Amino acid sequence: MIYFDNSATTRCSDGAMKIMQECLQENFGNPSSLHKMGFKGKDYLKASRDTIAGILKCQPKEIYFTSGGTEGNNLAIKGGVYAKRRKGNHIITTKIEHASVINPIKALEKEGFEVTYIGTDEYGVIDLEQLKSAIREDTIFVSIMMVNNEIGSIQPVAKAAEIVKKANPDILFHTDCIQAFGKMELCPKKLGVDFLTVSGHKIHGPKGSGFIYIKESIFNIMVPQILGGGHERGMRSGTENVPAIAALGVAAKEAYDKLDVNRKHMYAMRARLIDGLTGIDGVTVNGYHDESGAPHIVSVSIKGNRTRAQVILNALQDDYDIYVSAGSACSSNKPAISETLKAIGLEKDLLERTIRFSFCPENTIEEVDGAIAALKELVPKMVL
Repeated sequence: MIYFDNSATTRCSDGAMKIMQECLQENFGNPSSLHKMGFKGKDYLKASRDTIAGILKCQPKEIYFTSGGTEGNNLAIKGGVYAKRRKGNHIITTKIEHASVINPIKALEKEGFEVTYIGTDEYGVIDLEQLKSAIREDTIFVSIMMVNNEIGSIQPVAKAAEIVKKANPDILFHTDCIQAFGKMELCPKKLGVDFLTVSGHKIHGPKGSGFIYIKESIFNIMVPQILGGGHERGMRSGTENVPAIAALGVAAKEAYDKLDVNRKHMYAMRARLIDGLTGIDGVTVNGYHDESGAPHIVSVSIKGNRTRAQVILNALQDDYDIYVSAGSACSSNKPAISETLKAIGLEKDLLERTIRFSFCPENTIEEVDGAIAALKELVPKMVL
């Protein structure tokens, strides 16, 4: 098997699995319990919080654990917008955000908030001048992702935040770093953001794990979205998922202990794949071909009468045991034309003929060569 769908999810690492089992079967106490087993549970939370805070160079109390990226994005967007609703009615985001950002914002739009959607260039990078022009006196919230999950474009978040805060320092700024964490250095204070969201299962942690960074200075104005016993300083009630949180901390440490080596390896695989695929008639690689893009994502469009994404995906799986994606896994249950591909101006005929390869450090150059060989054999049969 060759698994190139790591932007959808990754294999849980051995270290993450080991500590999960430890929490599930040995030190399984509720961290809110006032006895020895409870204190042990609380120790796991502290260890992961400290690890993540060290990676982001922030305070541990600015890290709040969630069930994943979707919950984190909803908390940032709804919690931030509701906190500022008396100050204004305008939200800014981009046309290429993940569904877990777009859909909460569309829900707010139905409540009466006004939204401006910023476009991109052909490489999937936002237009900063368009952002600057979009800011109004009643703008209260901006959300711009760090790395696009479909084509791997990296957004100039620090420059965008600087523009926004210069116009009005009270505007809240959120960045979805779900495809960026573990792939690049991240420091929310250097970026100038108020919120930063991450999902554990994209970095070899378990599904159902994640965290949100919330700048301490805005903590008191935030509107929590899950109410109950006041866990996570009241920001996210519900008994903490200690096994998943402990594993998330381990996975985060593993990712950043080998960040430079992993990035180099993934960029090498990416370059090899792009070089091999661009030599096949009818194949186009979307976005940047060089290291201006993220190290782990390659978007490929294939011309032809029989090259719909799902057909190619099935053929690679059934005939070659190669697993890729037909776009964002979170949208696969309700297939629709990708807004990201439309935003970069991809020709209409290719919108439904695009697949995504996404790497992790465990992948190999030999696997990349296997995928290239498979497509060299498969594409001519489909491009009729």
